[in-house]
Amino acid sequence: MRAVDLLTTAIGSTFRSKTRTTLTILAIFVGAFTLTITNGLGTGVNRYIDDTVAGFGASDVLSVTKTPADGISTGPRSGPRPYEPDTATTSGGRGAAGPGAGRGSAAVAVMTQSDLDALSAIDGVERVEPVRPVSVDYVQFGDGAKYVIGTGSRATGQTATMAAGAPPDDASGELELALPSEFVAPLGFADAQDAVGRNVTLAVTDATRQQHTVTAVVTGVSESAFTLGGGAAGMLPNEALVSALYSAQQTGVQPDQQNRYTQAQVRFSSSLTPTEVAALQSRLSDAGFESTTIAQQLGTFKSVIDGIVLVLDAFAVLALLAASFGIVNTLYMSVQERTREIGLMKAMGMGSGRVFALFSIEAVFIGFLGSAIGVLGGMGVGSAVSRMLGRTVLSDLQGLQLVAFDGVSIAGVIVLVMAIAFLAGTLPAARAARQDPVESLRYE
Repeated sequence: MRAVDLLTTAIGSTFRSKTRTTLTILAIFVGAFTLTITNGLGTGVNRYIDDTVAGFGASDVLSVTKTPADGISTGPRSGPRPYEPDTATTSGGRGAAGPGAGRGSAAVAVMTQSDLDALSAIDGVERVEPVRPVSVDYVQFGDGAKYVIGTGSRATGQTATMAAGAPPDDASGELELALPSEFVAPLGFADAQDAVGRNVTLAVTDATRQQHTVTAVVTGVSESAFTLGGGAAGMLPNEALVSALYSAQQTGVQPDQQNRYTQAQVRFSSSLTPTEVAALQSRLSDAGFESTTIAQQLGTFKSVIDGIVLVLDAFAVLALLAASFGIVNTLYMSVQERTREIGLMKAMGMGSGRVFALFSIEAVFIGFLGSAIGVLGGMGVGSAVSRMLGRTVLSDLQGLQLVAFDGVSIAGVIVLVMAIAFLAGTLPAARAARQDPVESLRYE
């Protein structure tokens, strides 16, 4: 029997018992459907994170802080920390009170110009940019309502996903900013495009509790995106606007307390390999600085997502393993019912290998049908749910496709299910191949 004849015979024999085969395919469908949804969820969320990484900073930037004098990491710690005049302390929230308030606070050593010079001298560092903390009181358009707004720090080369207009130009002397999309309607703009080119007022308070206002032009509207720290949505200012706000905020600060920073951004060559970046981080550590890349900051989030998807995938695989018993049962029954037919085929010269292949192809074909229907069903349901959530619950996260699919993952699901089906079919296929033709022809 030729390979083509073997294939057509196997496919034709699959539905001799339509009810039994259909039930087996439905069992496989459940596992393939679940695998498709969970893989799509992981792909969608991770793709969204990858697409918005640039919104946190350029890929060739390290966020650097100075290790406190006590040598303890800048991360959160429990218990009292000795006071150090050159250390700034941050906590989980403003106005915390009651038992446990202040627990988990993080200490960051203050950086001065001498520290920035020391960073610049380290091998592999191309440029050092201090992060000047700016706390904006409110943003206002015309005589409209005032709204609290955060301020995102921008490294050179940082990009953002824009709903309208363009990001602010750091090389420009004009005071420019990109406004978060959720501020468009509240501030009184008709839509995102209407906000582009308009002037807004920003207010900051100095050390003497006097409020200063600065007028800046909106060059674009940035789409809402996943943020590392959460909190209020942040505008993206250009360098000139940061300088103006920071200068106003520094009014009244004692000269010896000015130009003190809690963080700096270190630029390195984009051609460095991960090993070379790790070596640079080691040199920074030896010099008394702690550093993280954007990928490292996002690593925890992606690990959690991948872990959740892995657990869900495990349940899907369990469903497929349960379905594999259905395949074994279906083929065992088929072998039992076709005993005389198997004997006749072997009496006419069909070898044991061909008989084994015949029943193995039946198993793989059942797996293919179940996986193909499950994948198509998963893609349809996943896409529909993703669109619905994108218009409702997740509408603030523009650009997020919660459940996304790629060809490699889809093909992987189908191949995995077919492999499980093949393994499940080996026992009944082997039994069929071992049958004695004389005894099979006598079977009633």
